[in-house]
Amino acid sequence: MNNEERVADIDWHQQIKHRITTIEELSKFINLTESESKALGTNSRLRMSITPHFLSLIDKNDSNCPLRKQAIPTSQELNFSEDDLSDPCGEEIDMVVQGLVHRYPDRVLLLVTNLCAMYCRHCTRRRLIGQKETSLTQEQLDIAYNYIRKNKKIRDVLISGGDPLMLSDEKIESIIKSLRAIEHIEIIRIGTRTPVTMPTRVTPKLVSILKKYHPLYMSIHFNHPKEISQETKIACEMLADAGIPLGSQTVLLKGINDTPKIMTNLMHELIKIRVKPYYIYQCDLASGTSHFRTTVAIGLKIMELLRGHTTGFAVPTYVIDAPGGGGKVPVAPEYVISRSRGNVIIRNWKKEIYVYPENKQPRVSREGILTEKEVR
Repeated sequence: MNNEERVADIDWHQQIKHRITTIEELSKFINLTESESKALGTNSRLRMSITPHFLSLIDKNDSNCPLRKQAIPTSQELNFSEDDLSDPCGEEIDMVVQGLVHRYPDRVLLLVTNLCAMYCRHCTRRRLIGQKETSLTQEQLDIAYNYIRKNKKIRDVLISGGDPLMLSDEKIESIIKSLRAIEHIEIIRIGTRTPVTMPTRVTPKLVSILKKYHPLYMSIHFNHPKEISQETKIACEMLADAGIPLGSQTVLLKGINDTPKIMTNLMHELIKIRVKPYYIYQCDLASGTSHFRTTVAIGLKIMELLRGHTTGFAVPTYVIDAPGGGGKVPVAPEYVISRSRGNVIIRNWKKEIYVYPENKQPRVSREGILTEKEVR
């Protein structure tokens, strides 16, 4: 049996049907801690959804399991920091029509659904996800398409949500086909976590649909090496074989991936399944997520211990999504020590110091040709 047949034999609809959504269901598989039980109590406002696939990857006996922390609510989510924001990335401010965010001049974000296979506990859109599972209507989509048609500077559309791969094959194709029909749209991207939380969604039929609409890119949300299951490897292999460039987006999370060793391992495992490390995000200021947030200094330390210690192809960009709608701001260790007229003083990954000369124009003799002595 080849990989495609193996994936096709497992109905992803069953994964959705049998998601774990209540404390009663979850307690059949996991001995819950006091903190988890409190978060999932009778009057809890915290909604949970875990696919059978992702549940199978969780260490049932370890409350510090990095996958468990991402999937099961704890009482820490009931605590709010004064820095928390309902809409940390300011998407509502830049929403020009329902579901369409236009912040950057040449690209837009199309939030087609608030459906997700699993509700991640660190979700930046938790104001929407898990509240009421809905998708944009055809009328709302048509309004978004019309806005894009009228704004000819837009060349790049990111389809996200929720998770757009939660939609039916037919709906996914309808959306992509409608966007591809707009003459000035050059690139279509899909943002998803489904290949991690429900990899059987990536079927031969879905892949055959996606490959018809190149150039099409996919950004997949990975946070820990344990998420890269055999099924996820198969899903990524199918997508890559179809010519779809894959990139990873990772959120820096305290107690989950906030060490150089774990993050380096994750980047190496991603490269092995043909997923290019793209972004590491500083955790957004979403309400109830302060326990996940590290200092920026930790992120910088991780980046410093990636650069030079692994191939450059495996080093993503570390970014902070500026609170309130400022957009992504790249943050990196400082390698430029000083600048002066004619020289830049830099250090490398070993902390060795070098001088790079710049802006020195060659001298020209009266005859217009420099002699060897003059060059020296």
